[in-house]
Amino acid sequence: MDKFDNVTVVKKANIYFDGKCVSHNVVFADGTRKSVGVIFPSTLTFNTGAPEIMELNGGRCRVKLPGAMEWKTFGAGEQFSVPGNASFEIETLETLDYVCHFG
Repeated sequence: MDKFDNVTVVKKANIYFDGKCVSHNVVFADGTRKSVGVIFPSTLTFNTGAPEIMELNGGRCRVKLPGAMEWKTFGAGEQFSVPGNASFEIETLETLDYVCHFG
């Protein structure tokens, strides 16, 4: 899917890690929420509340998922899942364009 129809976009940006990650929340008619954003080249640690699926639209990254000993590389057209109440490390090798699906 290359677009979302019939949604509300929250105008206020979510800005994390001194501007290295910027996203906007998208709310669907049924109340579900996603975020759409970019992560600029950096190495960051994210904490999750709910389970997340990170869908990558562009760029490349390496991810160290909870419990993993090794980093795994992902690129445009791929996705990875993170359990809720966990943390993961991400190293963006190129500016990463993503959609985060919650729950």
